[in-house]
Amino acid sequence: MRVRNKYRKSTAFPCNVGSRCSISIVVWSLVGFLLMLQIYSLISHRNTVSGDVKLHMSRHPLVRELEQVEEENIQIPPPKGKRSPRAAKRRPKRTTTLVDEFLDENSQIRHVFFPDMKTAIDPLKDAGNDSFYYYPARIWLDTEGNPIQAHGGGMIYDERSSTYYWYGEYKDGPTYHAHKKGAARVDIIGVGCYSSKDLWTWKNEGIVLTAEELNETHDLHKSNVLERPKVIYNENTGKYVMWMHIDDANYTKAAVGIAVSDYPTGPFDYLGSQRPHGYESRDMTVFKDDDGVAYLIYSSEENSELHIGPLTKDYLDVKPDMRRILVGQHREAPALFKYRGTYYMITSGCTGWAPNEALAHAADSIMGPWETMGNPCIGGNKMFRLATFFAQSTFVIPLPGIPGSYIFMADRWNPADLSDSRYVWLPLIVGGPADRPFEFNFGFPLWPRVSIYWHRKWRLPSSWRVTK
Repeated sequence: MRVRNKYRKSTAFPCNVGSRCSISIVVWSLVGFLLMLQIYSLISHRNTVSGDVKLHMSRHPLVRELEQVEEENIQIPPPKGKRSPRAAKRRPKRTTTLVDEFLDENSQIRHVFFPDMKTAIDPLKDAGNDSFYYYPARIWLDTEGNPIQAHGGGMIYDERSSTYYWYGEYKDGPTYHAHKKGAARVDIIGVGCYSSKDLWTWKNEGIVLTAEELNETHDLHKSNVLERPKVIYNENTGKYVMWMHIDDANYTKAAVGIAVSDYPTGPFDYLGSQRPHGYESRDMTVFKDDDGVAYLIYSSEENSELHIGPLTKDYLDVKPDMRRILVGQHREAPALFKYRGTYYMITSGCTGWAPNEALAHAADSIMGPWETMGNPCIGGNKMFRLATFFAQSTFVIPLPGIPGSYIFMADRWNPADLSDSRYVWLPLIVGGPADRPFEFNFGFPLWPRVSIYWHRKWRLPSSWRVTK
């Protein structure tokens, strides 16, 4: 009996759980295979990153200056007035944050976020050691001595004239609310255009797309919304094509507008608006790839996701193809760029005029899938990083000279006076360890880190500057 029972036990194990063993072997084999791939990917990635870092450091030592970021230690002022212990007990006061101070137009540290005219950047007066320095959030003057009005803007480099053109919202008007619960706004004035040979000295080329004063049914009537104009050049037609967000005062139209011109300095002829692919479109941008194909990227579905799709050959319409990306992530203000065959994008959260945390995303194909890499902001302090240096992304400018080097363009919105919103330009470099390597599917792919470095004052190395 004892021998028989022992025999039964020894034969029962393979009979009852043999299938489980097979499944376990398959599962653990798969895990081992994926782990090996993970290790291989990490080694390959580190070699690639190391090569990128060596490229930056060996050829252009001045890049190190841009990576030596500055820290901020801003003291929040004490609260105004004292509350009685009974009132404090009945309704405890929430701790004041830097974002609260930023949004408070009467804050005692308002000058920290919005320096006054005394500190304005004036390229015609600044000379010697002050030349070509960017001071994020300071007032920036054009060659006529007026503050630049190009908010939510974009940039093109025109090969024919060897000139940069900066387009943006011309917000030089009073800020008001269309109704009690409406967002702060200014009447449409038009799209401003500025030209430069060096990315620092800007000439006002005038308003290249103007508002409609009389016809209240027109998209560009001053009571409506025109935001985030972007211009791309079409080699096939020889036309400069502008895409923009068009809306009504209540943000219910949610469309894109298209305009066209024979010249980068306009005037642009407005062609009309549409809801691309039949969907709502709010914050948007356009991106022209190396092969000349252009794409529209826009926030949709109540800003819960982004849509992306190619434009027609003449850039005047969208093709039927469309992909949903970053679904459920509630991102807006997309700014795209490309480096070594990989597509990158910076986005912001959806908090109106209030600042929030930027995220970097990457994809091997512009149509996706897109992976979120993490917050690209470096320096300042924790609140600076979580608030994208109190600014919102609008565009990324590729720089000549060093692969993987860019200028990150952002707007520091002033909800109390939108015409006094400021520009935050900072160096952006692709290279270094991945942001969150283990949050991707099995760690694939592992893209180099996207870094935006905080500086109170910085300038481009001489090798980057455009020759006048």
